[in-house]
Amino acid sequence: MTLPVVAVVGPTGSGKSDLGVALAQRLGGEVINADALQFYRGMDIGTAKLPEHERGGIEHHLLDVLDVTEEASVAAYQEDARRTIDDIRSRGRVPVLVGGSGLYVRAALDRLEFPPTDPEVRARLEADIALDGTIAFRERLRAVDSVSAERIDDDRRLIRALEVFEISGRPFSAFMPKREYHQPTVQIGLGVDREVLRERLAERVHAMVRAGLGQEVERLAAAGLRDGRTASRALGYAQFLRVLDGSLTEAEAIDDTIAATRRFARRQLTWFRGDPRVAWTDWQEPGLVERALGIVEGRGDLS
Repeated sequence: MTLPVVAVVGPTGSGKSDLGVALAQRLGGEVINADALQFYRGMDIGTAKLPEHERGGIEHHLLDVLDVTEEASVAAYQEDARRTIDDIRSRGRVPVLVGGSGLYVRAALDRLEFPPTDPEVRARLEADIALDGTIAFRERLRAVDSVSAERIDDDRRLIRALEVFEISGRPFSAFMPKREYHQPTVQIGLGVDREVLRERLAERVHAMVRAGLGQEVERLAAAGLRDGRTASRALGYAQFLRVLDGSLTEAEAIDDTIAATRRFARRQLTWFRGDPRVAWTDWQEPGLVERALGIVEGRGDLS
């Protein structure tokens, strides 16, 4: 039986990285990162990136591929992830995708088409919305894409939806992802009791601070972190940049990071729970690895 691509998903702090390594060891696989912030070189403590000595000798792909000044792209990730999946499978090994960045997971696994973009069209539309206002702009979108006009609640996405229509002649809503795998895949979700997760995430942030998160942010600030549109907004990094700027105390930054991380984890759970293809197991289940292996082997013929 040809084993499928294996994806380990779930909220931050649920133990995805450790399970991914264990599955790769047992299946003869290699890990592909699907955490958007672990793309960044030097963002190690605040992203809980597994250090080399904790990777169990397993090859990890798509880690440390961007400078903090660069912007992550889902479309570019899709191309890189699929090329990596094909390479791993061509060598008779099993790709194990690990991460909690929902759209990046979908980009790697699902049949997902990305709409076109044009900086000149976008710039013109940005000028239009500044002149005409959000209400008029939404009506303009409604005339060509009523579905997107109802769903979208911010100016940036209104602009994007009209940009796509102008370039392609297709509504932005036509590009919405469908739950259809690109190739045979099994997703394993790690579930954590919400109250347990709340406490676990608080302790995780405190542990990151003890490990030197503030110093890491200071080093990255010198390397241009503030100029990175994606990296500078990352949980923990955004808060500790404000400590450097003097607008937050360290205690306030810790509290804010904990609150923001909890909100993020709730959004992750909502995202992954909404996908009926995910097979869930408890992160503390006895024999977790064996349970996960059973899910993979029992679903090896999925398409």
